[in-house]
Amino acid sequence: MKFQALFFLLLLTCMYLSLAQGSYGNCCLGHVRWMKSGPKKSVESYRMQETDGDCNMRAVVFLMKMRPQHKKQRTICANPNEDWVQDLMVNVDRRNQKQN
Repeated sequence: MKFQALFFLLLLTCMYLSLAQGSYGNCCLGHVRWMKSGPKKSVESYRMQETDGDCNMRAVVFLMKMRPQHKKQRTICANPNEDWVQDLMVNVDRRNQKQN
């Protein structure tokens, strides 16, 4: 009986841990320190990640232009307090306004 209870508890713990790991799927877990000028030109848009819900750090998530060889859109996470990040956000906004 003790073995069955222990096995059941172990099973529930494993299920809980697997669900907890899946909750960070769309969250930034770190920031890049800088970005070369080439990739900066490939930034298509950005979104802000706040510390609510599942994500535990503020970040600017830059969405890169899709390339045919990539199946998913590439993202780069940066610190919103950095000057180069704020400048890049302004440049992306200007670029997108010119296109509209």
